[in-house]
Amino acid sequence: MTIAKLVPAEREIRRSFLSGFGKFTLSATAIALLAGNEKLALITPASAKTANDDVAILNSALGAEQQAIAAYQLGADSGLLQKPVLALAVQFQGHHKQHADALAKAVQKLGGKPATPLKDYGFQKDKLKSEADVLSFAATLEKGAVSAYLGAVPILTDRELAKAAASILGDEAMHWAVLRQALGQTPVPEAFVS
Repeated sequence: MTIAKLVPAEREIRRSFLSGFGKFTLSATAIALLAGNEKLALITPASAKTANDDVAILNSALGAEQQAIAAYQLGADSGLLQKPVLALAVQFQGHHKQHADALAKAVQKLGGKPATPLKDYGFQKDKLKSEADVLSFAATLEKGAVSAYLGAVPILTDRELAKAAASILGDEAMHWAVLRQALGQTPVPEAFVS
């Protein structure tokens, strides 16, 4: 079984998220709000075009976070996770909810309408037959999130704002490492993440 078959929409959402960062530059305000740090949010308003670009990028990220929330709910509802693993999955889902809340607030502050979760992400539930299947599924999504946020950090020119975006990347990387450990895999398989 390949994980790609479990999450047909995963690549498209991550690709959309990454491509958004390639087309637009996030304003300092958007990154500060994304990080949940209103003190970093500049009082000077962004131009209408920049604000619209930021809303599109932030909504792409919000869509990816909403997908992760749905995936962890699927895992929790599967009945396949034992108590300590289930508690961890719920904790990670909570992190994604915090990311989604911060993103939605940032979109609203920029005058946009936050993306709403999809009714169906196309997860192939019938492929989840064991705890290891659920963990592999979650690990694949977390690795995708690491790659997506990794693509955002280098385009930021302000070091403080880059640190804020990297904080979400760090959380996603920790999730991925813990899930790999739970699967009996080397938690950090390589010296560099791509």
